[in-house]
Amino acid sequence: MSRRTRATRPTGPARTAPPPAHDPRFQPQHDPRRPPVPGPRPPARRHVRHRDPRAHWLLLLLTLAVAATALVFSGYGRHEIAPTAAPARDCPAAPEAVRAGGPVLSQADGRLRSARLPAGTVALTYDGGPDPAWTPRLLDVLKAHHARATFFLTGTAAAAHPELVRRIRDEGHQIGSHTYTDADLARTGAARAHLELALTQNTLAGTAGTGTRLLRLPGTGSLDTLCAAEWTAGKRAVDDGYVLVTADAPDRAASRGAIRQFTGSATAVTDTERLLAHHPAGLRFTTVGAGLGLNGVTYPVSGADELKGKGVVWAQGLSRAFADGMTRLLAAAGVIAVARLVLLFTAARVHVGRVRKKRRRGHRPPPVNEPVTVIVPAYNEEAGIEATLRSLLASTHEYVQIIVVDDGSDDRTFEIAESVRAEDARVMVVRQANAGKAAALNTGLSWAQFDIVVMIDGDTVFEPDAIQRLIQPLADPRVGAVSGNTKVGNRQGVLGRWQHLEYVIGFNLDRRMFDVLECMPTVPGAIGAFRREALEGVGGVSEDTLAEDTDLTMALCRAGWRVVYEESAIAWTEAPSTVKQLWKQRYRWCYGTLQAMWKHRRALVERGQGGKFGRRGLTYLAVFQTLLPLLAPLVDVFAVYGLCFQSAARAGAVWLGFTAVQVVSAVYALRLDKEKFEPLWTLPLQIFVYRQLMYLVVVQSVVTALLGSRLRWHRMQRTGTATETLQRQTA
Repeated sequence: MSRRTRATRPTGPARTAPPPAHDPRFQPQHDPRRPPVPGPRPPARRHVRHRDPRAHWLLLLLTLAVAATALVFSGYGRHEIAPTAAPARDCPAAPEAVRAGGPVLSQADGRLRSARLPAGTVALTYDGGPDPAWTPRLLDVLKAHHARATFFLTGTAAAAHPELVRRIRDEGHQIGSHTYTDADLARTGAARAHLELALTQNTLAGTAGTGTRLLRLPGTGSLDTLCAAEWTAGKRAVDDGYVLVTADAPDRAASRGAIRQFTGSATAVTDTERLLAHHPAGLRFTTVGAGLGLNGVTYPVSGADELKGKGVVWAQGLSRAFADGMTRLLAAAGVIAVARLVLLFTAARVHVGRVRKKRRRGHRPPPVNEPVTVIVPAYNEEAGIEATLRSLLASTHEYVQIIVVDDGSDDRTFEIAESVRAEDARVMVVRQANAGKAAALNTGLSWAQFDIVVMIDGDTVFEPDAIQRLIQPLADPRVGAVSGNTKVGNRQGVLGRWQHLEYVIGFNLDRRMFDVLECMPTVPGAIGAFRREALEGVGGVSEDTLAEDTDLTMALCRAGWRVVYEESAIAWTEAPSTVKQLWKQRYRWCYGTLQAMWKHRRALVERGQGGKFGRRGLTYLAVFQTLLPLLAPLVDVFAVYGLCFQSAARAGAVWLGFTAVQVVSAVYALRLDKEKFEPLWTLPLQIFVYRQLMYLVVVQSVVTALLGSRLRWHRMQRTGTATETLQRQTA
């Protein structure tokens, strides 16, 4: 006996016919002609909300704040934020009394003092670093010649290479401050200068447990070249207790005592080695502090200061790792997005090619003309139920049995459906206590008389040939379900246009790909045809999730049935008209999809059609509908950071490229669906607003799932506008 068994066509309506006895799970519990016996509404056990996870919004804001702080800290250390300008060449000279003194300036008893190294003493000083390339080589040279030196380190480099800071300390060298970011303090305010010096002290405390009073201002050389702005910054530091170290002029004889200045580089290593190997006899190479007899210019810090410093070091390391990770993530997301686009376009071309090939084929399978049962679950659908039923009754298909299951509506849904039934015997109205959409569909299945079942929503308006086109793929005995082409009927406002573009670009373009890859995850509740044998094989419509259509489709795929997409079967649905309604709808969809993915997770390791669906369909959903949307807020924070503090031109180019890709996708998808291009003007704004809203829906859905909370069947408030576009199309 074939899978597709033709039922005997009835001679009258099936409203009073006894239910089929093939499966006790589908047996009704009441006479469809009568309302249910009054009584308490049964609890929806699986979908009662136990906890409302509102605190996760605070968690999200905190996460984004931490991410922004990490990016700012990383950017500050890398000179992406508040970089200092190059030293001005026309800066007035420092006071003559300062320039005429020694190269080491300090304050004692409220008075400024200057000092020089004694004759025969040379202090080698190195600015910048530590650097993993030249610092170890320099330390080896100094060690080989038993020389000591003073290293003026930047805080960012010290935090990045703490092992080199400790080696400098352990080998007897002296450590000084060269500010945190090598910033020119002559071009900064007092607050920025204080921050630079404080962060450097914290970094040295965290890496080597040491503090220092020695300071060399970045960009300065010998004392006689010091300009007025540099002296102002230096005087401010001296007043705070620092010892300001400059350098002697290069032509000063070492035998008279001198401070030699080297900028950290490979050249400094070579020059140092030459100096130590060929110096005049009697010279002593030592540190600034030892050469001047300054005690306490470097000192061990307290345990509390060391712990605080370790926190700064960890913060810098984590912030840089986060920034680097976000850069790599953004690049990877771009590659994945392009790969997805190529996959979608390629699959769409293959799908279109298959359709054209079938139309040109000389020998076609006989058309499917079997009677069809259409199940319409309805809960408070008075605004659109009449238009839905009349569109079904206008179907060009030979025979259609229509079963309306009123799921405990408290409006005029039942009365309106009954009035349509009174006019046409093909309509049957069943009334039950509210139990949810899945239960309503199962009730309809218990009264269905035919082997092909079409399930729709209570607000869906079918085109006349939609049912006939929808069931044609069932001519292939391997096909268990068919997804139709859902279009947005109320697309007049900006929100409606955004959803229209989403349906065309996202849903229908994706379904072409899923069809080609044989991994369709969802036959939409608005329009889907099923082989009754397939439905019975998976136990009907499950009530385990809020996305009963996705759950059912995944079950059919795992049972070995093929699920395909029929683009020519068009139905019009009413999309949410307010942001609040849209949020509720997408929240239910997303949460229900997560439930279904978790329920059918074993498909990832199964064989055959189920394994194909799991490894292709579930992986796709996990990456593009869960993981990337979860990361999207962080990516957006990074994008704003790049726009503000990095290359605005590059950030703008990336955004324009992303928008161009979206526009190309939209144009192609609209062309495939034979839609007008007019809504494209809303696409750039959709990227900024609508896209963020959908990301937040995913965030809340994932948090809800992780908390183990349950949701009710959120229902959208209908306005009966689903037929507007259809009426204009057919006018």
